[in-house]
Amino acid sequence: MTPKQRKNSYTRIEVTSRYLTLKIRRISWKKIAVAAAAVIAVIVLIAVLVRPEPPKEVYPIIATEKVQTKDVEIYGEYVGKIRAQQFVEIRARIEGYLESMLFEEGTYIEKGEVLFIIDPRLYKAKVDKAKAQLNKNKALALKAERDLQRIRPLYEQNAASQLDLDNAIASYESATAEVQMSEADLTEDELALSYTTVTSPISGYISERNVDIGTLVGPGGRSLLATIVKSDTVQVDFSMTSLDYLKSKARNVNLGQVDSTRNWNPYITITLADNSVYPYKGIVDFADPQVDSQTGTFAVRAEMPNPDHTLLPGQFTKVRLLLDVREDAIVVPTKSIVIEKGGAYIFLIRRDSTVEKRFIELGPEIGNNTVVERGLMKSEEIVVEGYHKLTHGMKAISAPVPNTEEEQEQANEE
Repeated sequence: MTPKQRKNSYTRIEVTSRYLTLKIRRISWKKIAVAAAAVIAVIVLIAVLVRPEPPKEVYPIIATEKVQTKDVEIYGEYVGKIRAQQFVEIRARIEGYLESMLFEEGTYIEKGEVLFIIDPRLYKAKVDKAKAQLNKNKALALKAERDLQRIRPLYEQNAASQLDLDNAIASYESATAEVQMSEADLTEDELALSYTTVTSPISGYISERNVDIGTLVGPGGRSLLATIVKSDTVQVDFSMTSLDYLKSKARNVNLGQVDSTRNWNPYITITLADNSVYPYKGIVDFADPQVDSQTGTFAVRAEMPNPDHTLLPGQFTKVRLLLDVREDAIVVPTKSIVIEKGGAYIFLIRRDSTVEKRFIELGPEIGNNTVVERGLMKSEEIVVEGYHKLTHGMKAISAPVPNTEEEQEQANEE
């Protein structure tokens, strides 16, 4: 670049600088302030828009349900033994050889049916002898009576002595006594003869025979011939603890007695060997008035129908006894209760979603539920799931537990 060109360039820059200076001087300070404010406002707006949102407070979600009241049946479980209503041993009451058996073992026997025949010949002979002796004594008594009738008029006419009259009276009275003795002997022998025919005293199922035909039975031999069991109705025996007795008395329940003031009475159901429940119920009809000092229990008995003879005497079974019915009791799921050294408590949700920790008094446990004696009121909302997330006074979001099957299916789909 030539010196002349360099000089011209410096001249143009100088002119431009002076032009800008004049322009800036012409702009008012007020406009400058407005422009600066606009720039600052844009910067603040951008800062607000790009600033991250503060984190929201997260509340735990828990499952809740309303406290309900209902009638609760309280049961006790025991081990019972089946006993026949009647169990009769058929025994030989007189001595003799067993002559015949007139039944099929294990079958149903009617009352009065002939079961066994014991050789009756000896006892028939005794009956015949007793009859003959009775006839003889009756003849002697008749003769003594006629002698007395002849002596008495003679004595009144002084034709017979007092001694003759006394002897006649004594002979008559002695003969009369002999007749009575003979009649008693005949009755005894006839009774013994009737014992040779062994009949069933009750209706029921008979066991197998205990003796064979031709065996000597009776007082000098084996007397037990068979047994008969009447089991159309059976009795169930079981034992209860003295604590159960005290609990029953506290609720004014007297086992073994029918109370017409209640709409229920203690009854039992039993479980069979295949774990099926017997379809009939039994009524408790007896409770021992004293406790066994060795076991601390007392005996209880219930009577149960057995029309199909499903229950066998001697069989052990599980007994479930209705001990009490709590009317309008407050019941909560057992899983919602927390138990610690200080007692049992449960979490509730107030209307403002605040969590409350409340101590309660527990009653009996029924299946998956527990009766609450004190501490809760009907329609209060309790926490049934998720209580491990909670502390007293915090906030929580409740999700009611579905009660019906349709509600549960909808909840599962969601």
